[in-house]
Amino acid sequence: MPSSWHTAAVPVSFRLLRRDELAEADDYVALHAEVCAETAAGFADRFRVHRRQPGFVLAEARNGGYLVGYAYGMPLRPSTDWWRQLTTPLPDDVTTEHPGRTFALPQLVVRPAYRRQGIGTTLHDLVLTGRPEERATATLPPDATAAQAAFAAWSWRKIARTRDAAQVLDVLIRELS
Repeated sequence: MPSSWHTAAVPVSFRLLRRDELAEADDYVALHAEVCAETAAGFADRFRVHRRQPGFVLAEARNGGYLVGYAYGMPLRPSTDWWRQLTTPLPDDVTTEHPGRTFALPQLVVRPAYRRQGIGTTLHDLVLTGRPEERATATLPPDATAAQAAFAAWSWRKIARTRDAAQVLDVLIRELS
């Protein structure tokens, strides 16, 4: 699903890829390390596990061959550990998963020089538009004010906090059409 989006000076192309269309992970791991240095440890392993999940999709934005952003996600399985590290428990009707219930969006990353140009919105929409799941979930650092504002504008709402190995994160949820 290639498409193009242009600013006055910077043409950016977008692609939505399924797990079997994604050859190398190096560009994504490198961009994550550059943009998210504080959580870079262990990302390559998490990404490798996520890529193997049924239903995995990744949207990328490139300026020529240069990766400027990406977002990816996959449906949660009934046995997911997504809800296990909450700092305050949520009711079972929120955390119980079944096939087709929840799509997780673990990553949305845009290089700083390319932010505030609509690239994050396009990546977000490419990954989520047409999803068959009932809802989507994501996590964000509480102090990531620009990301928090973007997700709020995209109709996400905070429902809890969770703890991963490196930090405390807000857990967001959004209903899908």
